[in-house]
Amino acid sequence: MKVAIVMGSNSDYPVVQKAENILKEFGVEYETRIISAHRTPRVAEEFAKTAEEKGIEVIIAAAGKAAHLAGVLAATAPLPVIGIPMKSSTMDGLDSLLSVVQMPKGVPVATVAIDGAENAGLLAIQMLSIKYPELRQKVKAYKTKMEEDIIALDAAFNNN
Repeated sequence: MKVAIVMGSNSDYPVVQKAENILKEFGVEYETRIISAHRTPRVAEEFAKTAEEKGIEVIIAAAGKAAHLAGVLAATAPLPVIGIPMKSSTMDGLDSLLSVVQMPKGVPVATVAIDGAENAGLLAIQMLSIKYPELRQKVKAYKTKMEEDIIALDAAFNNN
């Protein structure tokens, strides 16, 4: 099982790293690349065309401003693509969100929140868990721990 994380610029890495951390926590192999839909379109197309044969099963694409990276990859790759719209200085990421989520018929991109890399990682894991039952068990354990942590936090908060 392998996930590709592609970002449009190295300035996206502090956010993208959060997806890497989730994938590491679940033991999912990943590779991270910098590919621009606008500045390296031929590289983006070649990456999308060859991703499946390289063993990639899900692609996470992070981009800001015009944010066409996820759509460019989804247009060519037969794999699920998850878009992370990046917060930008121009419109606080709304421009990125709209660019990622407003895909034409036939080119779906699952889209998470602006800078929502953790959820992108988790969604990729949940997609993979359809094929890999051991991941489904890890997702269940993750959700149980998340619930237990909030219950413990609430109990500590209410005891003050």
